[in-house]
Amino acid sequence: MRAARNKGMKIALYKESRTGETRVALTPDAVKTLVSDGWDVVVQRGAGQRAHFTDEAYTAVGATIADAPSGEVNLRVNPPNAEEAAALPEGSLHLSFLSPLLALDIVKILDDRRITVVSFDLVPRISRAQYMDALSSQATVSGYRAALAGASYFDRFFPLLTTAAGTIRPAKVLVMGVGVAGLQAIATAKRLGAKVRAYDVRSAAKEEAESAGAVFVKLGVTADAAGGYARELTDDERAQQQAALLSEVANADIVITTAAVPGRKAPILMTAAMVEAMGEGSLVIDMAADGGGNCELTKPGEVVEHHGVRVVGLSNPPAEMGAHASFMYANNVLKLFALFGAKGQLNPDWNDEVVIGSTVARNGDVNHGPTAEALGVAHVAITPEVKENA
Repeated sequence: MRAARNKGMKIALYKESRTGETRVALTPDAVKTLVSDGWDVVVQRGAGQRAHFTDEAYTAVGATIADAPSGEVNLRVNPPNAEEAAALPEGSLHLSFLSPLLALDIVKILDDRRITVVSFDLVPRISRAQYMDALSSQATVSGYRAALAGASYFDRFFPLLTTAAGTIRPAKVLVMGVGVAGLQAIATAKRLGAKVRAYDVRSAAKEEAESAGAVFVKLGVTADAAGGYARELTDDERAQQQAALLSEVANADIVITTAAVPGRKAPILMTAAMVEAMGEGSLVIDMAADGGGNCELTKPGEVVEHHGVRVVGLSNPPAEMGAHASFMYANNVLKLFALFGAKGQLNPDWNDEVVIGSTVARNGDVNHGPTAEALGVAHVAITPEVKENA
């Protein structure tokens, strides 16, 4: 039985090279699952250290440790840099949060090496794929950290306090964007004792926001699209939205913005004029800083003070919770990767809409339409393969 397992293909788990990153793509428990399924897992030395997973923990579940791992499958959280991408084995499979439109140079390097490129931000948002939805799992972490950042930077209490020294009124928090991150920010701010209001252009968000404990703000501007998503606002709608938001923003002590668009620049929700309408000592916590920011004053990883208001640009908030963020991401990896291989062998199901949708490139062809267009190359759509029973 041992010999049979050793014939399995190699999965290489890499240490993240992004500055400040603490996450790792597989936890020891996830590695144990893969090893038991016949895969040979090679972990780069120190890959899990910043998430408190030691090399010994990986070897204890059957992995081997190497300074420069290599395998038929390579797993990461973030995309590799150019040097790392060029070192990956030709014809292998790469899985990460690639965001191909923001990493076109890396896509080209990988595609030139005929690597099958799979990106989590392209996983179709369908019910069956929710267990593979790393965007949602990491957004949960981000929303939680955004609320905690608000409480940390705010120099007043969040909850109502009645003391012998007087009564302290609760902080007023406005959450803009009621997606997964926004809902977690609402729930966390509510648990900390704040009075929470929430806004989203999707009318369906009202019930979700209220279930998490917020009062939903109606501005008369909606942008519902198919599947419960939001369409892009017209210029007139955006102007109307910002004018209506001005009084809401001015009345808030803390505004948390969470509107991120995978693989694209984040939309501007807050103008400088809106920041100037806020009171002295107020805060803007911009969770979308890495995507350009929802506030036009945001600088990723920095705190900008403007007219007495601090704008906090959160950079990579999931990295602030490396252990649990890695746990959630690793579970997403196991679910998605299971569609690409099992029993120690790669065998992608090219009839599966999740496999097709999440694949950026394979066999030297670019399969993701927007990425092909951005690279100026032919778009080669994946045609489902009809498998005949033996």
